Amino acid sequence: MTIKKSIQLTKCKKYDRLQIISIPDGVHRSQLIRFGIIEGDIIMCMENLLGGTVVIKKGRQEIAIGSKLANKIIVTKV
Repeated sequence: MTIKKSIQLTKCKKYDRLQIISIPDGVHRSQLIRFGIIEGDIIMCMENLLGGTVVIKKGRQEIAIGSKLANKIIVTKV
């Protein structure tokens, strides 16, 4: 069994395939759930912009996540 390293979403690279391990509680969690993003989902990093904003893709939907929230989202590479 291989142990996968958990990283912050801001540390991903373009076209990394990721699984969401943890998202923060509160308003941000509710907003992500409204977009259909929950723990356990497989996403792809489409862009990691200089200011820390990360553009992710789930299915055919792309969402930009600001750096403060992206720092709180924990993922592993798949």
